[in-house]
Amino acid sequence: MAPADAGPTTAFGRASRWRTAGRALRHRNFQLFFSGQLISLVGTWMQTVAQSWLVYRLTGSGLKLGAVGFASQIPVFLFAPIGGIIADRFNRQRVVIGTQVASMLLAFVLAALTLSHEIEGRVWLIFVLAALLGVVNAFDIPARQAFLVDMVGKEDLMNAIALNSSMFNGARVIGPAVAGILVAKLGEGWCFFANGVSYIAVIIGLLMMNVHAPSRVSRHVSPLEHIIEGFQFIRRTAPIRALLLLLGLVSITGMPYVVLMPIFADRILHSGGQEFASLIGSRDLGAVRLGILMGATGVGALLGALTLAVRSGVKGLGRWVTVCCAGFGVSMMLFALSRSFWLSVVLLLPVGYFIMLQMASSNTLIQVMVPDAMRGRAMAVYSMMFMGLAPIGALLGGALSDRVGAPLTVAIGGLASLAGAWWFSVQLPKIRVEARQLIVAQAMSGGGPSQEMTAPLVED
Repeated sequence: MAPADAGPTTAFGRASRWRTAGRALRHRNFQLFFSGQLISLVGTWMQTVAQSWLVYRLTGSGLKLGAVGFASQIPVFLFAPIGGIIADRFNRQRVVIGTQVASMLLAFVLAALTLSHEIEGRVWLIFVLAALLGVVNAFDIPARQAFLVDMVGKEDLMNAIALNSSMFNGARVIGPAVAGILVAKLGEGWCFFANGVSYIAVIIGLLMMNVHAPSRVSRHVSPLEHIIEGFQFIRRTAPIRALLLLLGLVSITGMPYVVLMPIFADRILHSGGQEFASLIGSRDLGAVRLGILMGATGVGALLGALTLAVRSGVKGLGRWVTVCCAGFGVSMMLFALSRSFWLSVVLLLPVGYFIMLQMASSNTLIQVMVPDAMRGRAMAVYSMMFMGLAPIGALLGGALSDRVGAPLTVAIGGLASLAGAWWFSVQLPKIRVEARQLIVAQAMSGGGPSQEMTAPLVED
């Protein structure tokens, strides 16, 4: 029989875990960032889904879908090293404000072109605007990730990363669902316009912040030398290098499923979703299915981010990365085999859950191992691996899907992710000692979480 006080103790434990999950929100600057980004990211996901559907509607080509994904993200791979050194040399708050303003203007331009029907017959304009947004993201992602430590300090950094991922994926649930309805009822242009408006919230929040965010490195050294220094640090640091290589593999082989989702929604899972379409009065079943499928991935990813948010330490995160990569691969292969719409929706939950846990756990481990002066450059390489390589995978996946079909393309990606998980599991025992030394060194220097939090670190 359980003790008499088991109920209250359990309730107290649950309350304590939820307080832990939201501890970064005690910082006013992070509150402003969180609320503004939540609104903005809903708009971002609306634009992502609407843009994919617009390209598919105008071209009907899996290759073109892959190509627009390539155009939107390859600039991250090419320009992120410059974005990383900008984040380390200049005020990160001002850098993020600038990137958000630029993103807003690009969204309004795309909205104007679509609503005026100028985009019809000029698909190349979508590619140009996608590429320009990719250039902006190459500067935005490293600065925004490194800016988290300026808002919350080192003690709450891991929780801020988890909450940031939760916010991203909360928007990923709402945005695609809203986009599916708006595209079906009003067209893609209004999704792009709504995204432009949504940036106003985050820009206001950033302007209201009072953040001490000085440059981290001397400007007397050339930017090229600093960029090379960042790559050399990554190359000689085995734990960070292994995490980034695994992320790169998943980005190239596993993530193309996102750009192929319109094909699944329209051609492969062609029965299902009618009830929801009737509920909202839409005849465009493909757009409605796409919104539901993308929203399911977002629900899973949100649960993954919340799982990390309730953690109070980094012990065992290395093993989590291995398990999540394997789980992502298996889930992808099962999704590729499904021909039932609602079964596919269910299978996308673990797909989103595992990839988000792998990404956020890797981000956390890298940030607690890297010196603060190197943070922007480390996040630049992180963004190159996770987002910068994704367009190469999108292009290859789109081309392969035109030859062997989208399901087999996704299944091959899942198998490759499973192989990557096996490789990382072999590397993990070799890198644990160095990982522990790096994190303890940052704790001792004030560059990471407390020693109490990092004592056992990445041990099982």
